[in-house]
Amino acid sequence: MAGGNHSSVTEFVLLGFTNLQELLFVVFLLIYITTLVGNMGMIVLIKTNTQLHVPMYFFLSHLSFLDICYSSSITPKFLLGFLAERNIISFSGCITQFFFFAVFGTTEAILLAVMAYDRYMAICEPLHYLAAMSHRVGVQLVVGSYAAGSLNALVHTSTLLQLSFCGSNLVNHFYCDIPPLLLLSCSDTWLNKVVMASCIGFIITASVLAIGISYTCILFTTWSIRSAEGRHKAFSTCTSHLMAVALFYGSAAFLYFHSFSRHAEDQGKTASVFYTVVTPMLNPFIYSLRNKEVRSTLRRATNQLLSSVYSHRSHSNQTKADITCHNGVSRGNKTDT
Repeated sequence: MAGGNHSSVTEFVLLGFTNLQELLFVVFLLIYITTLVGNMGMIVLIKTNTQLHVPMYFFLSHLSFLDICYSSSITPKFLLGFLAERNIISFSGCITQFFFFAVFGTTEAILLAVMAYDRYMAICEPLHYLAAMSHRVGVQLVVGSYAAGSLNALVHTSTLLQLSFCGSNLVNHFYCDIPPLLLLSCSDTWLNKVVMASCIGFIITASVLAIGISYTCILFTTWSIRSAEGRHKAFSTCTSHLMAVALFYGSAAFLYFHSFSRHAEDQGKTASVFYTVVTPMLNPFIYSLRNKEVRSTLRRATNQLLSSVYSHRSHSNQTKADITCHNGVSRGNKTDT
């Protein structure tokens, strides 16, 4: 622990959800498996198909990677808590969990704004799109998103380490987050609340503002398109992203701008489930079901896989038939002899 932190608490007990333990374990396990399979499938699909090697899907592959990471920073420990009598996490483990969750969560918030800018350039500035959104620029935007996410997490973690925890160690949550930890601190948490409101407020406000400006320009541009088919194509590339933005920012804003009072803990805990567990599972389905190019690529990949399996089985059956026929002929020759 940091110097000056004279805490007597060396571990925390994550209370999580006390009702319907067995049912919730099965539900959240299925959600986590679906999250891993869906997002890994999206990454592999984008990586292996040259038609998807464009900036939009480059960003989407990193979005899937972030969904895997920030869900994995919470869900495995959450699931283990259902199997144990007490879900205990060490002080250092709690801080580490919060740090990585903050890194990946903040990075995703910024990356969603970057994806909105990418859609703006593709629709409003199509002649300059390839030059403005080259692979080098895309890499720089992604690296910048990770750097900003890491800086934000470092700031919050540093202020959290300055607090003392000398009373109750029961965290009314299923993972280590700032609001429930501040309620347990023996120190003055005014600075932590100011830093939290300032940093998260700035990130959400700036990102939503960038997304809003981008889509306002997109809306005006699509209105000027005379062809109904052209307007539909322009909107279809944006609806999936807008749905992902609404899910992520809506739940995040409710969670972090909610009251710090104890009576609001249960509501915040419920909102956190949607924000940290459900949303990462839904994103691959949103982009695959609402995006024509992803659907067609997925369909081709599935057909190729099924054709390969069918061809392999046919070849195996033919080989077995040839062996059986050969053995029969051999036995017949021996009998004639």
